[in-house]
Amino acid sequence: MLKETERWLSNRSWSVTDRPLHRLMSAKRATGSSVSVVLPALNEEETVGEIVAIIRHDLMQQVPLVDEIVVVDSGSTDRTSQVAAAAGARVVHRDEILPRIPTVPGKGEVLWRSLLVTSGDIVCFIDADLKEFSSDFVSGIVGPLLTEPGVDLVKAMYDRPLGGTAGQGGRVTELMARPLLNMHWPQLAGFVQPLGGEYAARRSLLEQLPFPVGYGVELGMLVDALHLVGLDALAQVDVGVRKHRHQDGQALGRMSAAIYRTAQLRLARGHLIRPALTQFERGGDGFEPHTYSVDTEERPPMVEISEYQKRRAA
Repeated sequence: MLKETERWLSNRSWSVTDRPLHRLMSAKRATGSSVSVVLPALNEEETVGEIVAIIRHDLMQQVPLVDEIVVVDSGSTDRTSQVAAAAGARVVHRDEILPRIPTVPGKGEVLWRSLLVTSGDIVCFIDADLKEFSSDFVSGIVGPLLTEPGVDLVKAMYDRPLGGTAGQGGRVTELMARPLLNMHWPQLAGFVQPLGGEYAARRSLLEQLPFPVGYGVELGMLVDALHLVGLDALAQVDVGVRKHRHQDGQALGRMSAAIYRTAQLRLARGHLIRPALTQFERGGDGFEPHTYSVDTEERPPMVEISEYQKRRAA
C-alpha cells in the first residue's frame, strides 16, 4: 500500500462513536449547515418505510440533525411511494425532475436528478433496501462533514454478511472494484466499501461531478472526487453491519461490466470495440445467450444545467 494511503487510513478513517450526536448538533449550529437525506428507490416497499421512520424519529424529532428526507422513486410498480410518504418522506418521481431531459434507467440517474429537488448544503445518500437499519448510517457519514472543514465526501464502511456468513457480501467490490482501484488509483485502495450506497458529500462538490447513470456511479464519483479535491478531502466511517437484499450472479455480472466501463472511460476516455456483455441461461433447447449493453451514459456536472443555475441565483 502507498505510504500516502496508509497515512490516509490513519487520519481519515473513523468510527460512528467518535462523534456523538451532541457534538454534531453543536457543529451544525456553528456552521449553519443544512442536511438532506436522499433515498433512491425502485420497488422497495418492504424496507423504505422503516428507514424513513427511523431517520425521522432519531434525527429530526429527537435531534434536528436532518432537515429533509426525499425519496426519489425511479418507476416503482409496487407501493414504494405510498409507504415512503406515509412514513414522512417527501416523495418525488424521477420523471418529474428536469423533464426536458428524458430519463434513462439507473441509480446514478436518480442521484443526479436529486440535486435539483433537495436544498441541503450536505447531501446524504442512503440505499432504500437496507434491513435492520440504524440512523448511525446517516449521523456517521454526515458527522465529518460538519466537524472537519477539509472533508468533502464521506463513505460508510461496514461488514456485509452473505447467507449468514460474515464478510462475504460485496462480491463485485472484491472481484472488480477493489482490483481496479488498487491497480489504477492506488490512493483509493484504503476504502473498505468503495461501491457502498451510503455516503454523504458537500453539495459544492456533488454539483461539480459528472454522474454515470448506472451502477458505475459510486466508483466514478470516488475517482472524480479524488482528482477534483484530493485524497485528504475524502474519508470513511465505520457504522457497523449492513444487511440488504443480495442480487443473483448474472445481475452482479452486469454490474461488474458497467463498473469496468466506468473505470475504462476514466482511464482513457476511449471507446470499447464492443461495450456489451453476453451471459447464458439454460432454456428448453440448451443454453441461450442474452446480450446486454454495458456502455454507460453520463450526466454532466449539475452546475452546468441551466435550471440548476437559475435555482442557485434565485
